[in-house]
Amino acid sequence: MSSYTGNVETGGAPAVRELPGLRITKVSVGPMSNNAYLLECLGTGDLLLIDAANEAPRLLELVGGRPLSAVVTTHQHMDHWVALEEVVAATGARALAHPDDAEGLPISTSPVAEGDRIPVGDCELEVIHLVGHTPGSIALVYRDPSGTPHLFTGDSLFPGGVGNTHDDPVAFASLIDDVEHKLFDALPDETWFYPGHGNDSTLGAERGSIPEWRARGW
Repeated sequence: MSSYTGNVETGGAPAVRELPGLRITKVSVGPMSNNAYLLECLGTGDLLLIDAANEAPRLLELVGGRPLSAVVTTHQHMDHWVALEEVVAATGARALAHPDDAEGLPISTSPVAEGDRIPVGDCELEVIHLVGHTPGSIALVYRDPSGTPHLFTGDSLFPGGVGNTHDDPVAFASLIDDVEHKLFDALPDETWFYPGHGNDSTLGAERGSIPEWRARGW
């Protein structure tokens, strides 16, 4: 467990973290080095994929022919769903996304919204709606009953700042407010978060930088 760092490279080996009830497999795919996360309930074997971003054959290899219950898309930007249609067609998984981003996706999706629970076997993910990077961006939190929370942030939060809001001050204000109040104010410092690109971090490692992020406006 302690050897997991979350550092992955496109074309490289996955990083695997095994919690008492949930296995998290992180892989980097595609030309924009997107992170995709395969979650497996260790009690039931149920699988869920967060962001079928690219390289469908590689993602399907991770699934390994086992039943995949759902694919959750964190937001509508194309680099996060290039493999979505192929993965869903091959597995029969439900496609889930926030309705405010659904029109930007290549297939129809079932809606998930703030506070919804998404089951992964005996485990569950809670949906957190974060407005700013896109209108329907979501994060997903797994509240490990025997440990710390684990948070999948899409492109809304990275080590070093919030996601790109394209120099739109209204979108930036919305995103940083949501990130501060719905994530940092609601979850403890030891919460480990997994972004849509790049390395992981913890809320505690980033918390002190929020005033700097606000001051610089990105």
